Amino acid sequence: MNPFSSAPALMILDMQKGFDDPYWGKRNNAHAENNTFRLLTEWRKRNWPIFFSKHLSLDPQSPLYHKNDQGIQIKDLLAPKAGEKVFTKNVNSAFIDTELEIHLRQRGIKSVVITGLSTQHCVSTTTRMSGNLGFVTYLVSDAIAAFEITDHQGTVHPPETVQELELAALHKEFAVMMTADQVINRLT
Repeated sequence: MNPFSSAPALMILDMQKGFDDPYWGKRNNAHAENNTFRLLTEWRKRNWPIFFSKHLSLDPQSPLYHKNDQGIQIKDLLAPKAGEKVFTKNVNSAFIDTELEIHLRQRGIKSVVITGLSTQHCVSTTTRMSGNLGFVTYLVSDAIAAFEITDHQGTVHPPETVQELELAALHKEFAVMMTADQVINRLT
């Protein structure tokens, strides 16, 4: 019996090949894609709603995410199957200038389970908007990953710290934090 209020949508954000490029620097959570795949497998078995997003830069000089670049392709392990909706976006949030919210509302979906890349960009922004739009939002902490960042003073912050602080900021205010195991255990 599913303890979620109804079949939640699985959202797989920007799990694109471009994030494998050294351009991004150090990354945490090397298992994010595998944990996402475990969830994707469970959702497919149950025939529950699955939504993907992918980032497409409007800038033809973008080194990784322009329409003619391999970087925009979703990673092979997580490639969408026929009938699984992919929303192409040009900003961090999967809700802005896409029909994601419309699809969720039309299907009566009240809760979402979020996975993807990167924690400090699309994952954080989409999670915040999901919570603000009134969806019960679950963020899968081991099915997302952060990259190191350099702040305005030139200090480099390791990806583990970025992840920890992003999750702390999102916790309770915008989403319920869960691991992939916790999500799967709630499904059985």
